[in-house]
Amino acid sequence: MNDQLVKFMLGTGHVRGVLVRLEATWAELQKRRTYPKPIAALVGQMAAASALLSGSLKFDGALILQIQGDGPLKLAVAECQPDFGLRATAKMADEGQDDAPLPKDLAAWVNAHGKGRCAITLDPRNPESGLQPYQGIVALTDAKGQTLPSLAAMLEQYLAQSEQIDSLLLLASNDQAVCGLLLQRMPGTSQSPDDAEQADENFGRARHLAATLSDDELLQLAPEEILRRLFWEENARVFEPQTPRFHCTCSRDRVAGMLRMLGREEVEAILAEQGEVDVRCEFCGQGYAFDAIDAAQVFVNTLAQPPVTSNRH
Repeated sequence: MNDQLVKFMLGTGHVRGVLVRLEATWAELQKRRTYPKPIAALVGQMAAASALLSGSLKFDGALILQIQGDGPLKLAVAECQPDFGLRATAKMADEGQDDAPLPKDLAAWVNAHGKGRCAITLDPRNPESGLQPYQGIVALTDAKGQTLPSLAAMLEQYLAQSEQIDSLLLLASNDQAVCGLLLQRMPGTSQSPDDAEQADENFGRARHLAATLSDDELLQLAPEEILRRLFWEENARVFEPQTPRFHCTCSRDRVAGMLRMLGREEVEAILAEQGEVDVRCEFCGQGYAFDAIDAAQVFVNTLAQPPVTSNRH
């Protein structure tokens, strides 16, 4: 199984793009959690979209795509690390729900009572870099208040309106693969009226060519074959492929930190009731069990830390 992310530029540099194909990562996501088919497809497409968006940015940190729903879907999250380590999960309002077809509009699946929301968060890897976390809100409806039919349509509108980047986003999934194509007009290319006109023309042509790609072709063809078929006249410059992979950042230390935030009193109450604190990662399913001795050590370590001193005057 082959996972690949390919960045490319077309022609004179007015158009950039990213292609992603997830097979092994998609198999791992499906193995870790079981969802109704439409939710599984959404989880896979969110993972692919997070990789595409991350691939279009120069940002040293995680990109998190999150949907909070007030309909059948309660929560869906995909996270892409700078090295394209991916994880994704979803939670249904009714975990026992049968395989029901997705409503005509995705917004209806997550926005039954008007309280659903979607957001993109950029979380810097190194707090000392000076970069600050950023969150952009992704609208679930268009400018006229009409629901948008897919995740791709929501993100495409967000890029055009909030980020001021004309884009085309295609996402497709089946049981074997999740694939996506992001095509964008390069920002800052309108240095002169002639240059702006040429950039518009080049992006319009590239968008038209990309729109001819069917879901089956996106799922069945390798990225290099897609580029060859679509843009054989566009002088595509292809950069070194990246290898996305499933990677969960959970750890026992992180769970211990969560217990410290929860507080000794709450943890001791859980221990008294259940005998141990059992925490299971929502992304990968890994379990972390803390008995009374383990939990005591969590808080002992906190108390044992020496006070911070400084030699500065």
